[in-house]
Amino acid sequence: MRPILSTLAATAAFVMALPAQAAEPMSGAEFDAYTQGRTLYYNNHGQAYGVEEYLPGNRVRWSFLDGQCKEGTWYEQGRFICFLYEDQPGAPQCWTFWEEPGGMRALFEDDPAGTELYEVTDADEPMLCLGPDVGV
Repeated sequence: MRPILSTLAATAAFVMALPAQAAEPMSGAEFDAYTQGRTLYYNNHGQAYGVEEYLPGNRVRWSFLDGQCKEGTWYEQGRFICFLYEDQPGAPQCWTFWEEPGGMRALFEDDPAGTELYEVTDADEPMLCLGPDVGV
């Protein structure tokens, strides 16, 4: 009887540990399937952070919600999804993404002390890009 109880206790401990380990970062294919053709808004610590439009061919368009948009591309590198934007072509910004029940979560360079973004909404309309030098 003791071996059975020991086995049950070990199994229960293993199963209880699973939720913390179950979430694996998204692969490039999973990220593409999740984002392709969507425009997603992100928050950081409950504050609006930015919006990104995901276009065919691993192309993206990012804005910090100021009407100024940056064109870029993304690629998979190990466990990261890395972005290169037109204003910093040699400086990739790499994130780890997870699909969670409330939406996608991203952690900059997989650093717990780094920027953490949460998907808050999926836009039905294209994002607002004012273009260069718009105004009087």
